[in-house]
Amino acid sequence: MPRPAVRPVLNAIPIAAALALSALPARADTVDVANGAALFQAHCAACHGAGAMGDGPMTEILEIVPADLTQLNDSQGFPAGEIARAIDGRDMIAHGGPMPVFGRILEDQSAVLDARDGSPVFTSQAVVEIVRWLETVQR
Repeated sequence: MPRPAVRPVLNAIPIAAALALSALPARADTVDVANGAALFQAHCAACHGAGAMGDGPMTEILEIVPADLTQLNDSQGFPAGEIARAIDGRDMIAHGGPMPVFGRILEDQSAVLDARDGSPVFTSQAVVEIVRWLETVQR
């Protein structure tokens, strides 16, 4: 009786593994902070201001004053995961008011960043880039 052909199956395993890994969201290790600044200017600055200090031109007509996003650091550091969840709309408490949910507007390649507790936050690359830009403007 002839032996079954095992080699072709073994050769297919690395290919299948590579395909499966390519479908996972990219870690947000390579981030275009300049693109994050541009995205912020296009989608957020009308309310939060060009410098993210809560002083955008729409402030006059808003019922709730937008947050000063340059003061997000606290005793535990920069809350990147929490900010990403607020922007993309998963923290509905933040969006129980007049702030739009930007998750659908900022759809992009999937990306992952780490929350302060080390847990992964799955979002879009665009949201990650805005979050990383916000990190650079902290006072």
